[in-house]
Amino acid sequence: MLLHLSTWTDVEAYLEHSQGIIVPIGSTEQHGPTGLIGTDAICAETIAQGVGEATHALVAPTINVGMALHHTAFPGSISLRPSTLILVIRDYLTCLVRSGFTKFFFINGHGGNIATLKAAYAEVYAVLADLNLPNSDRVQCQTGNWFMCSSVYKLARELYGDQEGSHATPSEVALTQYVYPTAVKHIELPPAAKGHTFYGAADFRQRFPDGRMGSNPSLATAEHGKQFYNLAVKELSNTYLEFLGQVVH
Repeated sequence: MLLHLSTWTDVEAYLEHSQGIIVPIGSTEQHGPTGLIGTDAICAETIAQGVGEATHALVAPTINVGMALHHTAFPGSISLRPSTLILVIRDYLTCLVRSGFTKFFFINGHGGNIATLKAAYAEVYAVLADLNLPNSDRVQCQTGNWFMCSSVYKLARELYGDQEGSHATPSEVALTQYVYPTAVKHIELPPAAKGHTFYGAADFRQRFPDGRMGSNPSLATAEHGKQFYNLAVKELSNTYLEFLGQVVH
């Protein structure tokens, strides 16, 4: 059930049996010469909708732009500052809390969002306490990073070994190929620069000239993407139900 394809009466009826909602969050940033700029948002949205179907949960509109300032030296990348993203999440959740939601499960597709999400939750709890909204003391937020699911990580290592890398990875590229097979771009790529340390956007581009971080996305296939999708949906569905306090079978 997608919030943006529902009516207010649909949502009111949903709240009678559940106060949980899934929020996909990604990023709009470069993913190397062959990866789609929308990769992180596409992955988060696709998996969130799968989890929503599996658990009969309402899925909120995707937050497509995240904290990706370190990618902005590459054309097409768009980022919010951490402070801006915190405010976006604060306002997003405050409106939903006013409606009656209390359990927010963020399915995240971008590693750069993790720290900001944690800070945003603290901001949300403080603001809701100040507003003294009904049920504000029951509000809880949790993050599910699809790429950190144990089953996903295991398969990525089995398929790609150390060529999975840490950005523009074949696992995330494979998932976008599964979702958008006509957008697949194949180019012979040289070995990617390795490492994890960088300081700002200009330094990132200097250290990782084509945008990849130790990855070989040419190993990705749509069939791999389907496997990653199924694993992530299953694992995160269980996590969401546990978050709601429901029994997982």
